[in-house]
Order: sequence, then C-alpha cells, then structure tokens
Amino acid sequence: MEEKKMYAETYQCPEALYVKPRITLVHFKQHELMETHIVRLVKNITATLLDFKVELKNFGSFPSHTIYINVVSKVQIMDIVKELKASQKLMKLDDENKPHFLTEPNISIARKLLPWQYEKSWLEYEHKHFHGRFIADHVLLLKRRENTKMWKTANRFDFEHIKTDVKQGALFAAPANYKKK
Repeated sequence: MEEKKMYAETYQCPEALYVKPRITLVHFKQHELMETHIVRLVKNITATLLDFKVELKNFGSFPSHTIYINVVSKVQIMDIVKELKASQKLMKLDDENKPHFLTEPNISIARKLLPWQYEKSWLEYEHKHFHGRFIADHVLLLKRRENTKMWKTANRFDFEHIKTDVKQGALFAAPANYKKK
C-alpha cells in the first residue's frame, strides 16, 4: 500500500489507492445466483492447497496503461489458475462477458493510466528496485456492484491442506467368489 500511496501522490493518480494490493487470478462478471456454485468450486480447489511463499521482485508494465510489481514465484499461482480455468463455464455470463484468467502474475500499482502518467512513471519504475515476499494462505472472492470502484469480500477460502487419497481400481474390483483361471 505504501508503494501505491507514493505512486498516487507523485503521479496524480488517486485511483491507485482504490484497490488493495492483490494478485488477481480471474476477473469475471456473473449473476449473483451463481455465487453459491462459484463458492463451492473455489472451496474445493483451496481445500487441498498448502501455504506457499510468493516472491516479489522489481517492477513491470503493460505498455501504455499499467505499472505492477513482478511476481517471481509463479508455479503455485498458475496451478490455481489452471484449476479455476477447468470450470470456466461457471464464470461465463454470456458470449460478450467471458472470464479473463491471469497469464502473468503481478501486483498492480496503478492501472488505466493516462498516457503521460504511464510514460513519466515508467521512466522511473523500469529502473527502480523492489524486493518482498509473503506467505499465501488463502484466496478471496471479491465482488463489486456495476459502476462502482469499491470491492467487497464475498468469501475467504483458507488453504486447508486436506489430503485426497485416490483409490484406483476400486470400481472394477473382482467379486470375492471370482476364481482366476
């Protein structure tokens, strides 16, 4: 938040303060009645996850509109995205509102920048150093009403470390009186 606050003040970008730092896994629009199904999906995914370290280093950008902190440790994050993507039909409102899945893990400092904000700030941020780390131990489902800037937490899913044992072949077990010839 300190980095976002500094950016907002230096580059006249109060929008940088609207969103708390986070790594967005998927962004989608959906009817509220689908929320229980989405909650069940995310709960099933996070139930088996272990906490993991997220390493952050320096800055990156999406040219012309976004400055972000690079996420160096990507494997576990992209694994979660892959699990979510397998059930993307739950997140598809219609043909014009399809889910957008993370392809490059990052923590946004500022988005939807004006051309002058991006150009001036990227001159500084492309050479600026940053290093941090934290332990990821949960996923949040955030939602907001249309035409608002404020997000609210709809649900928190702690990683539960539940082991799943797969019993292969139990479906086709031979009957007790079966004799091999």
